[in-house]
Amino acid sequence: MSHIYLYSPSSAVRDKAAFRRGVALLKRLGHEVEIDPDALRSHMRFAGDDETRVAAITRAAASGADVALITRGGYGLTRILPTLPYRQIARAVDKGTQFVGLSDFTALQCAVLAKTGTTTWAGPALGEDFGAETPDDIMLACFDDLLDGHGEGSGWRLPVRDLPALARRLPARAATPTDAEEGPSLHIRKATLWGGNLSVLCSLVGTPWLPAVRNGVLFLEDVNEHPYRIERQLTQLLEAGILGRQKAVLLGSFNRYKPVPHDRGFKLQTVVDWLRSRLKVPVLTGLPFGHVPTKVLLPVGQPVDLLVEGRDALIFWG
Repeated sequence: MSHIYLYSPSSAVRDKAAFRRGVALLKRLGHEVEIDPDALRSHMRFAGDDETRVAAITRAAASGADVALITRGGYGLTRILPTLPYRQIARAVDKGTQFVGLSDFTALQCAVLAKTGTTTWAGPALGEDFGAETPDDIMLACFDDLLDGHGEGSGWRLPVRDLPALARRLPARAATPTDAEEGPSLHIRKATLWGGNLSVLCSLVGTPWLPAVRNGVLFLEDVNEHPYRIERQLTQLLEAGILGRQKAVLLGSFNRYKPVPHDRGFKLQTVVDWLRSRLKVPVLTGLPFGHVPTKVLLPVGQPVDLLVEGRDALIFWG
């Protein structure tokens, strides 16, 4: 049994039914669930005013829980980054508390990494994932691996269209297919894994809260953003020199946007192709992470190996 502390550092919880389902599921799984006293607080669009949410994060760090899990993302963390309890969060992680979340949580993760070098986990949120009508089995298994200390990596299957693009970005020897149908191989060693939500990450450019990661593996996802907006944000990271300083860029899910008639063929794959034309480093797609039911957990700030053999990709940190 694990001790899970639930708190709300960003937007207010609006879907109370999903909140209750998530709590009930965690309890059925045998966990001790502790709910922050302000988890359901509401102030404008936020889960309490700024001071309330900073206090909730501080309580999460002091809880002694195995996992401090956000109830939801939304918006609110970027405005309180200067006042977060960074030392307390780092000490809590050192003592065994894993901070887990996604979306707006990217701001806290990046700031904690920039200020302390501490690892946090990109992963599920209570309402969206544990409170879903049918929680995803892979997400649950990855979360169990984190609790059990058995998680050593995450793998996925690359889309076929990634293979030619990957081969063009590799040295001739590395790009030689081991199997005519499977494609090239790639091995990146001991690169810092970091990233998260693209919009949030872009909002940190030029601030002290963006980690100065070089030769890392950067993963990105977003939701409700049209491909042209995704391209515009990637352009910012590109022109700021951030993308070119990495060893690889991994793209997760970009979903819940609506194409419009005047797109005239401009789509997400257009953006991926454009990005690859501007970068010398590999750009891989299909990472199972983002605002989707099936998501892996990723250690933000942890050195990892990235292995690709044909269509099989693996991020390994064990």
